[in-house]
Amino acid sequence: MGEDARRGWDSDFPAFAGTRASEIVAALKAFVTDASDSQVAAWRDSVPPLQREVGESIAAAGAEVAAEHSAILEYELPLESRRPDVIFLIDGAVIVLELKGKDVPTQADIDQVAAYARDLRCYHRDCEHVPVYPVLVPMRAKGRLPRKQGVFVCGPDALDDLVQQLDRHPERRPISRSRFLEDDAYRPLPTLVRAARELFETGSLRRVKRAAAATDPACAEIARIIRDAAATKTRRLVLVSGVPGSGKTLVGLQTVHANWLDDLAVDRGGGKPTAPAVFLSGNGPLVEVLQYELRSVGDGKTFVRGVKDYVKRYSGKRALVPTEHVLVFDEAQRAWDAEYVQHKHAKDGAGSQSAHTSPAKSEPEHFVEFAERVPEWCVIVGLIGGGQEIHTGEEGGMAQWRRAIEGCAQKEHWFVHGPPAMTGQFEGCGRPFEAQSALNLEQELRFHLTKDVHRWVAGVLEPAPAAENAKVAVTLAAGDFHLRITRDLDTARAYLRERFSDSPEARYGLVASSRDRALPGFRVYNDFQATKRLRFGPWYGDAESSNNSCRQLRDCVTEFGAQGLELDGALLAWGTDLRLEGGRWSIANSRGFKKGGPQPRDPEQLRKNAYRVLLTRGRSATIVFVPPMPELDETFEYLAASGCVEL
Repeated sequence: MGEDARRGWDSDFPAFAGTRASEIVAALKAFVTDASDSQVAAWRDSVPPLQREVGESIAAAGAEVAAEHSAILEYELPLESRRPDVIFLIDGAVIVLELKGKDVPTQADIDQVAAYARDLRCYHRDCEHVPVYPVLVPMRAKGRLPRKQGVFVCGPDALDDLVQQLDRHPERRPISRSRFLEDDAYRPLPTLVRAARELFETGSLRRVKRAAAATDPACAEIARIIRDAAATKTRRLVLVSGVPGSGKTLVGLQTVHANWLDDLAVDRGGGKPTAPAVFLSGNGPLVEVLQYELRSVGDGKTFVRGVKDYVKRYSGKRALVPTEHVLVFDEAQRAWDAEYVQHKHAKDGAGSQSAHTSPAKSEPEHFVEFAERVPEWCVIVGLIGGGQEIHTGEEGGMAQWRRAIEGCAQKEHWFVHGPPAMTGQFEGCGRPFEAQSALNLEQELRFHLTKDVHRWVAGVLEPAPAAENAKVAVTLAAGDFHLRITRDLDTARAYLRERFSDSPEARYGLVASSRDRALPGFRVYNDFQATKRLRFGPWYGDAESSNNSCRQLRDCVTEFGAQGLELDGALLAWGTDLRLEGGRWSIANSRGFKKGGPQPRDPEQLRKNAYRVLLTRGRSATIVFVPPMPELDETFEYLAASGCVEL
């Protein structure tokens, strides 16, 4: 093995079975330099029985066939820090083994090995077209145990029989060990924060075949429109739709960091702008987290900015001209209406300077006006999600963008582009609408290519019959997205710590609704004001050793701190502010809105949207803690019947 090897041991089956166990353990220790004494002891206990089972497999298959089979121990997933215990490459199949020093596996053990198999299946070049089997081996168990949620379970003594019985393709040769271990063979889907850092440092994103297939058409269409706007000296509104998790934000980040934009920028007399595009978000926590993550590689504030700050700068009396030609507005359907802009910006002077002489403007109207000041050409890219409006003032939706185009000063220079489904919303607005299917992202990427998370959440929040939701949950489980439920908060915390014990880079944390009254009594958070003071950058970004890290499972973020961001595992504390009563959702126990400020048009829909956000934060798992209160019994029973597996 070379110095850059990313595994502790690899060999064919005969070499593995014939090597002294102490030599294999020494190789593992040399690779995992920080291995604990208990880890080394586990290797000493597990390697000999594993060698024995491989030897029996050789005897059953024949030495010539077994010589093409491979054993890989402590394979470190490239670009990550997780290591499956053992991988077998056999004819036409990949087997992932997780060895546990116990006789009865836990739910976290099962979900952990299932996640390894899922990630290899989704992100490893050579695993896409072969079966990948997750196998859990409790080292103190005997024989075959019942299969659990797609995971095979057996004691070490039954491993050789299981390997022989798994459905394989003997006509296919095993995957070459050297090919499997190539560094570029595994390309995981980056989290939003990691993608932002990678874009900032390198100007490009690592390729994920299916993720690229989903987002490349939108990026290409936006690039075509931008180039056309620059060539024709026109102004464009480009709307990109998609469910949360489909890659809209990544499309926006890639757009603002396209190197070719520099060539299209117009010289303002003192040279071309150094940053021809900007990524803008009304999501304060997202801005804070990205800026925090990028603090070590440059000024994060030049990378991403808050919408409110941008409006404040450019809506004053001086009518400043934006330096950028491309303005990417994330979650544009959540843009504030005129009333809320006036309410929120008045004390800062933003949007209020002209309030005495002209009507207040919505954020879309402000941005169209800003775009018209930019020399020669400008493109606004609005990234549109659905069901994510959680603030008062965000309920105006797409109608605000239509009104902004209808009322603009340079109407003849504007063209609107969007997915076909938006055609009706812009009919009669006085400007051409070009429908392009590439501007609709339909494939969910956040959930490891599992397509039905939002369908399950939508069913729960209707509420649909539990049996229908449970059918969707079965498909989620087949894709190794895990829905779990408990009425004990410590049980939920213990599950997450065990589930991600192999992955120090994984992010898991506690989330809850901002409008509940009962959760402080169950140690979810001390008071709502404490959640407002939380520093989101360290919460999402710091290692577990930090008291501020989400992995401490101590501090809680609400829907306002979670929206637009993601966790590997989300522990959702369900409150009494949205509870089932006689089969219908009730918000009777929700905290009210501040008197004197703008009031929501539909407070029940805002509550449902808040829980939609909270239920869709986890990439791999959502664990729901329902406090043991009689008024939440119906809610618990419904969620469990809808497919959440009780811990």
